[in-house]
Amino acid sequence: MKNRIRATAAFAVAAVLALSACGGGGEESGTPGSNATLHIVGFAVPEQANKAIAAEWNKTDAGKGVKFQTSYGASGDQSRAVVAGLKADYVHFSVSSDVTRLVDAGLVAKEWNAGPNKGIVSSSIVVLAVREGNPKNIQGWDDLVKPGIQIVTPNPASSGAARWNALAAWGHIAANGGTDAQATEFVTKLFGNVVALPGSGRDATTAFLGGTGDVLLAYENEAILATQAGEKFDWVVPNTTILIENPGAILTNADPKAKEWLDFVLSKDGQRQFALKGFRPIIEGVDTKGVEGAKDPNNPFPAPQKLLTVSKDFESWSALSKKFFDEKEGIIVKIIAASGKAK
Repeated sequence: MKNRIRATAAFAVAAVLALSACGGGGEESGTPGSNATLHIVGFAVPEQANKAIAAEWNKTDAGKGVKFQTSYGASGDQSRAVVAGLKADYVHFSVSSDVTRLVDAGLVAKEWNAGPNKGIVSSSIVVLAVREGNPKNIQGWDDLVKPGIQIVTPNPASSGAARWNALAAWGHIAANGGTDAQATEFVTKLFGNVVALPGSGRDATTAFLGGTGDVLLAYENEAILATQAGEKFDWVVPNTTILIENPGAILTNADPKAKEWLDFVLSKDGQRQFALKGFRPIIEGVDTKGVEGAKDPNNPFPAPQKLLTVSKDFESWSALSKKFFDEKEGIIVKIIAASGKAK
């Protein structure tokens, strides 16, 4: 069976996935209401979901007339850009440490994560995307370290998605009785099989769809979204994976409309739009039926056998950032540097 995605199809899906969320449905002439423009800065993966949410919000009294200016890219890069002066009213990042950077810079309130959702606005899990028909018979993490398996995953230096991937791989050993030494050995072998370290989760998806590698470490929602766009491939939910929790926050000097926007993002209507783009809702009672691209559209988010979380298995983002991703002493940073795969 063919295990290579046609270049034309890859180009088409890349174009679909790269569509801008600017405007968000708020450009209708004669629409009464606010003339506010909200600046959204986010990591690349949820762009299409945020665009869909914006379109729905524009239909409400609170959102009528609101326009959007957006910027999407690798989570860490986007966070640093806001600190450097990129205008933002609302940020949507891959990992909480990227919001913490803005708190430290005085751009986001210290209590940004004090609410019932603890600052989280979207969630997913790490999956293993494989070629159609799964020709390499990838069934779980242990298959990824076999000789000859070629892996695509984004670079943790710039990408939050990459950090979730690395934590899930580490947890496969550490959360199942393994020591830190054994987990280090496993992750070292895994990165030894990496053939591409793109800058963001979206860039990694594009590279895989273009024909690079045998397996892509990815968000579940990325697999669903690409399938919605017509791509033909499979994905495996490993027995042990991690709950990806993406934070959202309003800046201290944001337009007042930003609070109403965030309220809608966290509502059942907002979370329904996330679900339709493949994200797992963060609140109860959200309609998740009819998710196109999921293996079972009416049961799109099956429970993994073992689901790790940051708070339960890694203490906190502050603690794990120091242990794994410190620029000089982080375990994952050292592994990648030793592999010679990072640019």
